[in-house]
Amino acid sequence: MSRGSSCGAHHHEHEHEPFERGREYSLFAKINKEQLDCLNESEEGSAAGVFKPWDDRLDTDKFVESDVDEELLFRIPFTGDIKLKGFIVIGGEGNSHPSEVRLYKNRPGMTFEDTVAEPDETFQLYEDRNGTTEYATRVSKFSSLTHLCLHFSRNFGADTTKIYYIGFRGEFSESHRHEVTICNYEARANPADHKNETLDSVGHQIS
Repeated sequence: MSRGSSCGAHHHEHEHEPFERGREYSLFAKINKEQLDCLNESEEGSAAGVFKPWDDRLDTDKFVESDVDEELLFRIPFTGDIKLKGFIVIGGEGNSHPSEVRLYKNRPGMTFEDTVAEPDETFQLYEDRNGTTEYATRVSKFSSLTHLCLHFSRNFGADTTKIYYIGFRGEFSESHRHEVTICNYEARANPADHKNETLDSVGHQIS
């Protein structure tokens, strides 16, 4: 269900010290950058650059911009289990800042055609140049998160959408996968496998 304009009640400006804020927004290090991709990015591979340390959030050297229209679809795998509590988006200038984002949980391989499905949560975004506006997610919906799709469906009126920074706040835990380990044990020694010298039936030494 979209929050529409009511999502204003769910964003706020943190009063935490910068170090604490940076520590809260450290989940960028838990993203599998090698498998992350973004559909409709104008420069291939540029989307990974918007996930960066808190202290670099205002760096405008790295950004992603949409190609043929205003839509962007991030497909973000994590290296473990995430409990997502909130996120921040710093967008571009000249109405290129995204105005809406739709979140989909654990749907790897998603395409634009799949975005007709109801998202797990939708946020109306504010133009934010400094990373002061946080959007709080419903944690109950975004626990045990291993893959996240962010569909930026529109902006404030520009032909293309530009994003400089996306930050995630939450908790990380290692994935617990039970794997079967197969061990081979040598039950009986095989003389052919050993290079020890033996004697044949007539007492000749062989090796």
